[in-house]
Amino acid sequence: MQSHELLKEVLKKTSAKQISADLGLSLSLIYKWAEPPAENAGSGAFNPLDRIEQLLKITNDRRIAQWVCECAGGFFITNPEAKPHPHAIIPATNDIVQEFADMLGVIASATADQKITPDEARKIRARWEELKSVTESFVHAAESGNFGELQRELAAKSH
Repeated sequence: MQSHELLKEVLKKTSAKQISADLGLSLSLIYKWAEPPAENAGSGAFNPLDRIEQLLKITNDRRIAQWVCECAGGFFITNPEAKPHPHAIIPATNDIVQEFADMLGVIASATADQKITPDEARKIRARWEELKSVTESFVHAAESGNFGELQRELAAKSH
């Protein structure tokens, strides 16, 4: 979905006048955000979503996406890279277990003195985000069938 299409959908449920007033911008600009951009023969304006996308591309810093997700009450997990060959189930599972162990190590270290400092909380969060990312990669591979070939090999060996 294009950014202007998303904003058009958002404006069906949210008052453009309220957005205009809260942001201190003209109502016409808010509506222009929901139109195709001028370079696509439209009359739309470069909108905040386009700017975020551009900022992500320029900086290549995922913390921007993470920040936006946290503002929305969630978290950011990158999509796993598509690999030409199927993942091996055992190494992928071991990665998850290792990440979980690393996270537990950070938690154990942080709680040894019966309190968690803001820095320790940030370290726990970082390990947690890494664990979620590794686990999401595993789940995505399973959902997309990337483990199929290995499963056939294991089945053939068991017969």
